[in-house]
Amino acid sequence: MVDENSTTTRLLTLLNVSATKAGKRKWEPYVPADKLNKRKSVKLMENESPAIEENSEDVQMADAVQEQETIIEEDETEDTTDPYELHFGCNCAHLSEAARSSVEKRAWHHTKSSRGKLGPTYESVPEGCDPGASIKGGDAILSRLKKPWSSRKGVPKAQVDLQNDLLSTLSTHRDLYLSSSSWELKKPTREAISLHLLNHVTKKRRRVLKNNERISNASKAGNEPPEDVQDQGFTRPSVLILLPFRSSALAWVNALTTHTPSPDYQIENYSRFTSEYGLPPGAIDKLATADPGTYPQDHVETFKGNVDDNFRVGIKLTRKSVKLFTEFYGCDIIIASPLGLRQSIQKEKNADYLSSIEVLLMDQLEALTMQNWDHVKFVLDHLNKIPKESHDTDFSRTKPWYLDGHSEYLRQSILLSAYETPETRQLYNARLKNVAGKIRTEKRWSPIEVPEGVDQNFVRFECSNPKDEADKRFNYFTTQLLPTILKSAVQSSNTVIFVPSYFDFVRVHNHFRKLTVSFTVLSEYSSNQEISRARQAFFSGQKSFLIVTERFHFYKRYKIRGIRNIVFYGPPDHPEFYQEYLSYPFLDDGIDSSDVTCRMLYSKYDWFRLERIAGTEEALELTKSL
Repeated sequence: MVDENSTTTRLLTLLNVSATKAGKRKWEPYVPADKLNKRKSVKLMENESPAIEENSEDVQMADAVQEQETIIEEDETEDTTDPYELHFGCNCAHLSEAARSSVEKRAWHHTKSSRGKLGPTYESVPEGCDPGASIKGGDAILSRLKKPWSSRKGVPKAQVDLQNDLLSTLSTHRDLYLSSSSWELKKPTREAISLHLLNHVTKKRRRVLKNNERISNASKAGNEPPEDVQDQGFTRPSVLILLPFRSSALAWVNALTTHTPSPDYQIENYSRFTSEYGLPPGAIDKLATADPGTYPQDHVETFKGNVDDNFRVGIKLTRKSVKLFTEFYGCDIIIASPLGLRQSIQKEKNADYLSSIEVLLMDQLEALTMQNWDHVKFVLDHLNKIPKESHDTDFSRTKPWYLDGHSEYLRQSILLSAYETPETRQLYNARLKNVAGKIRTEKRWSPIEVPEGVDQNFVRFECSNPKDEADKRFNYFTTQLLPTILKSAVQSSNTVIFVPSYFDFVRVHNHFRKLTVSFTVLSEYSSNQEISRARQAFFSGQKSFLIVTERFHFYKRYKIRGIRNIVFYGPPDHPEFYQEYLSYPFLDDGIDSSDVTCRMLYSKYDWFRLERIAGTEEALELTKSL
């Protein structure tokens, strides 16, 4: 459970500091501090209207007046049964002590069901908690926001059905983990989820502006201000989107702006955004422009465009505009990479702008696991904490569950990944604490297709404790598997050893240094010159062994020639890599299937990877107790 004493102490300290400051900030206008994401000077193209200066107090005041005036024009009346109000309102019915206790004890009640185009799902709710039906009719999207969405033409029915099932599921405000999200469905998935995010921010803003109006009217009439106006968090940002590359951020912003078309909305600073998050002028994307089949399709989809992994940008939404590059404390949505956000937090020694995140979206988890996963854990450790400073928060407008330190129990998390890994499953199991429950999609995998006739030998080693798995694997490899290979005249040359983990790669590399065999290595840290030299030495036979890391293949995707024998130190995360390495021997002329050998070392803890390669049914047989 949350340490109540610690939370209370931090909150009282915050209140005391705030009380010493003159005046309290209202939600609008907001005058940003001179900190993160300061606007850079940008030369304007011809015929481009000047971007509004984000740090202008006059513009902030104008936004406040415009929004306050247009709030009465909203065509939707207040609905106390709206899923947003029921979940994120002042008094959430299912945010009970029993529910929080069940979450902390990981006491979940699990059920299996099917959710249309999302397929089979595994649903979990805290024991002793009834958050309501997990399948609802409709999507709870505001009609004004849904108008551009509804006017689309020529969209395949299967895609529309998928998006409707997504929106219906997200409207319950349960956590959602799409554990096998394919690249073919990335665009429609982004469009549906971005509409949900836009809907969330809009409903939150409408509630704030309506209460502003009530307070103003009471003041004009000389009455006491209403007391039921708790509608805010500690800080304004309520949506966080974590992505691996700038190209991913560009895709999500484009998906978001499909719901805010011109002339109803103005997209401010978009030219600057495309220049910083797209490719430089005149640059040619060799992946996007290559002939079909030149590169694997998943590699093209992952790495086309700007693949810089250090970025962060704030987005402010108003009724008439989408403002990019807004300072964090004045924005609604933060889009960032884990690395970019971590550097920001460490530089500022402060992560208060993450204190009131209500929706967390993490896309391309399979790519984030290939980066530094510690950055992801660092960011998650700083979510939904009591802020260190008050930031002129009006605590009379702060929702009670923020003050109690319970916001993490209401945060909705949306996870998207092409496949599952132990890291992503642990994230789902341990980090998602939504008392409304969580939903995970399931997939039964078919065996990966490999060249006909290649003998696949799955070698199992026994391990009863996951903490000992790395040592047991290394011991079995060095004492059982590798000596057998070295004794064989055929298998002791033209052999690739594929190592998924860099930490295991270092151990294997050091072990080979002690042996009297010729070898070379390829890792994600190899320079272009080292890569060229290693590939040539292996192909020509100067080196008998080539040790390769999975991250090297993930980033480079080189075709390796000269392979006759393949040893997988462990199953690769990407099933395509297994298929590709078994096909590489046939790049050379005159190679028969009987000339190729394949061995893969595995334990029962390799279930996720093994399932994608051998298929669900066969993986059950391979991992069942002997």
